Amino acid sequence: MRIVLVGPPGAGKGTQAAYLAKNLAIPHISTGDLFRANISQGTELGLRAKGYMDAGQLVPDEVTIGMARDRMNQPDAENGFLLDGFPRNVAQAEALDEALQADGVKLDAVLDLEVPEDEVVKRIAGRRICRNDSSHVFHVTYSRPKQDGVCDVCGGELYQRDDDSEDTVRKRLEVYHTQTEPIIDYYKAQGLVVTISALGKVAEVTGRAMDALERSS
Repeated sequence: MRIVLVGPPGAGKGTQAAYLAKNLAIPHISTGDLFRANISQGTELGLRAKGYMDAGQLVPDEVTIGMARDRMNQPDAENGFLLDGFPRNVAQAEALDEALQADGVKLDAVLDLEVPEDEVVKRIAGRRICRNDSSHVFHVTYSRPKQDGVCDVCGGELYQRDDDSEDTVRKRLEVYHTQTEPIIDYYKAQGLVVTISALGKVAEVTGRAMDALERSS
C-alpha cells in the first residue's frame, strides 16, 4: 500500500508510522529522515537543502519532493511506502500526485489521525525530558516519574523543552490548521481519506488504523 499519514502535532504520527510500516511490510519515509540521510550522504539534493538551511531559509518544495521521489523509487518501496511529514501543504500534495503519476503508481489511502486540540496541548505540554539522556521521556499525567522533576532511570533533572510549552504548541497547531490541514480536503476530493481517532493506547490506535486501511483497500 502507498499511504500518506496526516494529523496534528502530538497525534502520535511517528509512533503509529513505525508500527504500521512494520505490520504492512513497507518502508516508513519521514521528512526528517530524508533530510538527514541526504545531507549526511552529501547528495546533490542534500547539499542544496543544507545550503538553504545554513542560510536560515526554508528548503524549497522541489528539493523536498526530489528527495521523497528518490526514496520512493528505491527497491524496498516497490510494493508501497508510508509517508510521514510529507506532503505538508496542497502544493506538495499536487507535486506528489504528479510524481507518482509519472512513475505509473498512485496513493491507496490517506490516514488522518484525529485528536482534539486540547488533548494535543495536554500531550505535548506535559512532556518532561531528562537532561542527561533525551530518550528518557516522562509525562506529568500519563507517565509520571516516581519523584517530581527527577528521572527514574538515571536521576537526571527533568525539564520541559521550549518548543513543548503551551504557547508554542498552540502556534504549531495554527500552522498545521493553515498549511497542512487543507490537504485533507484535497485528498477527500479523491476519495482517499480514512479518518480514525488517535485517542487510546498505542496498540488500540494501530489496530483501529489497520482495520480502517483494510476496509479502504
